[in-house]
Amino acid sequence: MNAIFFGIVLIAFLTTAWRELSAPPVGDEPTAMAVLSSEMLGAASGAVELALGLVGAMTLFLGLMKVAEAGGLLTVIARLIRPLMTRLFPEVPPDHPAMGAMILNLSANSLGLGNAATPFGIRAMQELDRLNPRPGTATDAMALFLAINTSGVTLLPTGVIALRAAAGSDDPAAILPTTLFATLCATAAAILAARLYQRLAPLGPPGRVAAAPQRPDEQEASAGTDLTADAGAYPVWVSILALGAVVALIPAAILWGERVSPWIIPSLMLGFLLFGALRGVRVYEMFVEGAQEGFQVALRIIPYLVAILVAVGMFRASGAMDVMVGLLGGLTGRLGLPAEALPMALLRPLSGSGAYGILASIINDPAIGPDSYVGLLVSTLQGSTETTFYVLAVYFGAVRVRRIRHTLGAALTADLVAVIAAVAACGFLFAG
Repeated sequence: MNAIFFGIVLIAFLTTAWRELSAPPVGDEPTAMAVLSSEMLGAASGAVELALGLVGAMTLFLGLMKVAEAGGLLTVIARLIRPLMTRLFPEVPPDHPAMGAMILNLSANSLGLGNAATPFGIRAMQELDRLNPRPGTATDAMALFLAINTSGVTLLPTGVIALRAAAGSDDPAAILPTTLFATLCATAAAILAARLYQRLAPLGPPGRVAAAPQRPDEQEASAGTDLTADAGAYPVWVSILALGAVVALIPAAILWGERVSPWIIPSLMLGFLLFGALRGVRVYEMFVEGAQEGFQVALRIIPYLVAILVAVGMFRASGAMDVMVGLLGGLTGRLGLPAEALPMALLRPLSGSGAYGILASIINDPAIGPDSYVGLLVSTLQGSTETTFYVLAVYFGAVRVRRIRHTLGAALTADLVAVIAAVAACGFLFAG
């Protein structure tokens, strides 16, 4: 991450310096370096505002997570799909709270619930870090989890559908099959890449670590509700039913997603609190305790967000992005990725707000529109890929991991596969 951060800043500075020296400003136009300086300060302020904006969501959902954990819900969820999770994460104890937290995060992402997914993911990273024998260095489980997270299957890209509807699309949900195909391919690529690349960045001699002992507050919270004492999984048929229910969500999301989505967050809150109450948890005290932790985590990630968002802002303001589009546009156009859509593919892993702005400008352009091939392609790219650098900065920042090993490589591989799959799917369904 050190090399990536420094490289982005260096390229942005050199590109800006070249522009300023080769093309002096005319009249009262600001210089290229002045624009860069302004963008840096704006990005730094925006990073702080973004982190503070996350405080509310993190406080709410980490409070609910604390109730769910105290009642044993995370262990129940982990046991339901243990056959899959134990194969993906063999180094994580099957009944560890990290399993349930990861499942909740991936489930929230699949339904387009970014506000809920981030707190769940941070909780998962905190639990994974308790198993980490080398603090400050990403484990194989952390790398795989974040690679999957940045490419997670999206059943219902609600934000993109809403934007397409606002742009006057005749079929705002037309991107559902292409988005699902692209994210399925990206998730498979993320798993394979993480498994392959971890061999290139070994941790050293194996030192398998047992689950860390519970903190005193956790021991008190889980008294009488400990589900980890029995290490046995549920019967296989129960796990199969649970996985079948998840698969059934795919057609359900396509058919009824717009009607169901407003119910999801209120139902999550009621369901978590009801489960905790039935398990004898003091839900108010546990919620407040978890909410306090959410507030602290949101503040802890500010430096990491400032670093990555300032670097990305510099890269965009310097014109380096435009240079890349100019160099690659002709080649990618022949491969089904038009030059108009290339900025979306390049910017999506770097900046969520920037990619969203590009999407809005393209589908609202009368010469393109939301239902053209380009409009459908950029909509699919927005719905099927994630802001990789943002995810890594937030999640690793929450547990103060600085050596990320192969995580970025695996995540960017998944991003590349998502773009290729999106082009293939849109070309098959919409081209011509």
